Amino acid sequence: MARVALVTGGTRGIGAAISQALQAAGCLVAATYVGNAEAAKAFASRTGISAHQWDIGDFDACATGVKAVEASVGPIDILVNNAGIVRDATFHKMTQPQWDSVIRTNLDGVFNMCRQVINGMRARRYGRIINVSSINGQKGQFGQTNYSAAKAGELGFTKALALETARLGITVNAVCPGYIHTEMLDAVPQDILEKSILPQIPVGRLGRPEEIARAVLFLAAEEAGFITGSTLSINGGQYMI
Repeated sequence: MARVALVTGGTRGIGAAISQALQAAGCLVAATYVGNAEAAKAFASRTGISAHQWDIGDFDACATGVKAVEASVGPIDILVNNAGIVRDATFHKMTQPQWDSVIRTNLDGVFNMCRQVINGMRARRYGRIINVSSINGQKGQFGQTNYSAAKAGELGFTKALALETARLGITVNAVCPGYIHTEMLDAVPQDILEKSILPQIPVGRLGRPEEIARAVLFLAAEEAGFITGSTLSINGGQYMI
């Protein structure tokens, strides 16, 4: 029987690549989105992957959304926590709403989603949870105390939950992308990209969403059952630990 996968933020960018990779591997895939309904509708029409709208920062919305997905697709075997936002500002200028919104989506959202699926995974004694963190959760980043804190928190969450579920057939891992060619980076001026970003990356180029998707697919595989609590860095050599 095909595994059921749910990818948050799964209709655009890295999330879309992950959703399609899981689908190509034979999974039944559902994807969430919070805004840009037009893009989500186009993605669903193009791929056949069902798109579901809710705010992962809202615990009750996650409970309702996951129930709807499981009713239409089936019990969730694979959860990919990919959705995230940025609200950048240097700390001395950062507002509380900028802090709260990033923590709410990027960190609380991981709790909210995992909490909805964990009991079912425990009962079935099988599950794959992959959290998409960031290189900036590993090394920090100027102007991103909120984002770096949330993404570092995801890594601690990953390790702790991995310990709790290790004997139950549920693995919990994280991937940390570096600079990936997505719509978000398209907004960066070309001169900044060439002078400030690319020189930091030893392989000399941006990553591709499909490269992150391959790593997620590897961790989501049934054959990856001996890998848990791990963090896979995918950054072109920019930051090595």
